Amino acid sequence: MNYVCLDIEDAEGFDWDDGNSLKNERKHNLSWQTIEELFFNEPLILLKDEKHSSATECRCAALGSTDDGVLITAIFTKRETKIRVISARPMSKKERVFYEKTTRI
Repeated sequence: MNYVCLDIEDAEGFDWDDGNSLKNERKHNLSWQTIEELFFNEPLILLKDEKHSSATECRCAALGSTDDGVLITAIFTKRETKIRVISARPMSKKERVFYEKTTRI
């Protein structure tokens, strides 16, 4: 399988629709603008979501922080050259521990 979602270096933007952008804002109080910040801030951890990937589309998780330092997790895929966020939420305690341990210098 040739998954490309872990390679976001060549991404040329984001692919949002009303459904996924409004869902994240209503459910987790995260605007699409705030979610996009995650992909531009360091450190950023990208993990392949084997359980939810298919033969035709890779699902990945991005763990990182917003410009305000809020730790969030975004589930996304990459379609052609666009990042398509499926959902985003504040990191769980388990994700936060993993993120902090992995990014500690």
